[in-house]
Amino acid sequence: MPAKFHLGWFMNFIPPEWDTDDASPDAHKWPNGQFYVDMARSMERACFDLIMIEDTVMVADAYGGTMEGALRHSAFAPKHDPVPLAVLIAANTAKMGVVATMSTSFYPPYLLARLCSTVDSIAGGRFGWNIVSSAEDRAAQNFGLEGLPEHDERYNVAEEYFDVVNQLWDSWDSDAVVMDRETHTYADYRKVRTIDFVGKYFRSRGPLNTVPSPQHRPAFLQAGASPRGRAFAAGAADAIVAVGTGTEGMKEYRDDIRARAAAAGRNPDDVKLLFVVSPTVAATETEAWAKVQRVLEHPSYIEKSLVNISSNTEIDFKQFDLDEPLPEGLTTNGERGSLEYFMRGDGSPDPKTLRELVLHRAKRGLELVGTPAQVAQKMGEAMEEVGGDGFLIAKPGWDVSRAYITDICDGLVPELQRLGLTRTEYTASTLRGTLREF
Repeated sequence: MPAKFHLGWFMNFIPPEWDTDDASPDAHKWPNGQFYVDMARSMERACFDLIMIEDTVMVADAYGGTMEGALRHSAFAPKHDPVPLAVLIAANTAKMGVVATMSTSFYPPYLLARLCSTVDSIAGGRFGWNIVSSAEDRAAQNFGLEGLPEHDERYNVAEEYFDVVNQLWDSWDSDAVVMDRETHTYADYRKVRTIDFVGKYFRSRGPLNTVPSPQHRPAFLQAGASPRGRAFAAGAADAIVAVGTGTEGMKEYRDDIRARAAAAGRNPDDVKLLFVVSPTVAATETEAWAKVQRVLEHPSYIEKSLVNISSNTEIDFKQFDLDEPLPEGLTTNGERGSLEYFMRGDGSPDPKTLRELVLHRAKRGLELVGTPAQVAQKMGEAMEEVGGDGFLIAKPGWDVSRAYITDICDGLVPELQRLGLTRTEYTASTLRGTLREF
């Protein structure tokens, strides 16, 4: 078995499961955030490294050209702002990291730098920023833009943005606050400076008007899948959100990122690859597979899946026959990694129908179905083959339930801990320290 690996959860501030027998009686109260606070507390008892709150800022209409699919299936909408939820979770936990998604396309750099500094201080150094450039023209139109720049150009913008916010975080020295009562000085002005940044896309005078946070800057997560995205992630991220595409593909991706990180002058061990997987556990393997079937056979499953992939890629998948292979040459200016993963199917050379691609997508690249002991063993074997660094849990069907949280936190994780694969205590005080502990 490998050494310990990291464990996080990939989720959204959206309605929890409401259309199945696993729906909680209080599912309608989700906007107050308490459902997710309860979830985070369960995760912290299980010693998860972090909870990551994804985000988009639109009501999608790519599927069929209307908003009906998104709103009927609660797919992409409603979705509430992740930052207030991150603050609420941080205030109700003590050691687990909390990560919020914010877009370089829509937040002014000064606003984001100030917000991250504030939240990291409230969280006691446990805050992370999931860096995205956004992928949907509909989102851009909510901010007065016609559409988003071309895919690779968005990363050019993101790189300059990343430079600006890091300079803003560095505009205060770590020891600038002196609180010297003899000289009546709160902060030493010689240790706070303007940045006077002038770039191709951004200008900012600085300095920040917030004191340095415990981490000085948040931990950075990113999800670069395209070649341009990989280059950015390898140079910036503390952890990368990756798709579990089978151990061979996972190893190739991790090796590539580590090589890019080294070429960028970074220690590859400082960049953790966290692969998104959807384990399904039960008392017996037969029961676990029955759970999978209930998800796949739900009347909304296929359409909701297509609404989601349509929204990510801005390709209208409603126009295609479910029982025919997709046409070749589909391209997107949206999430290219999502499209590539969706189109890959199970990796076999035979063309797959759209229906088969949707049903395969439920596996999220690794088949983790069985008893907690069986799934824990498979996760350990996968990490041993890949080389590290950990997993992000995402419930099959996306909408999380209290039953699934219990399955993972009280069923699967104790087996992982018993095998020595995941942490049993927190030893670092910051999220970045937790990620770099092993």
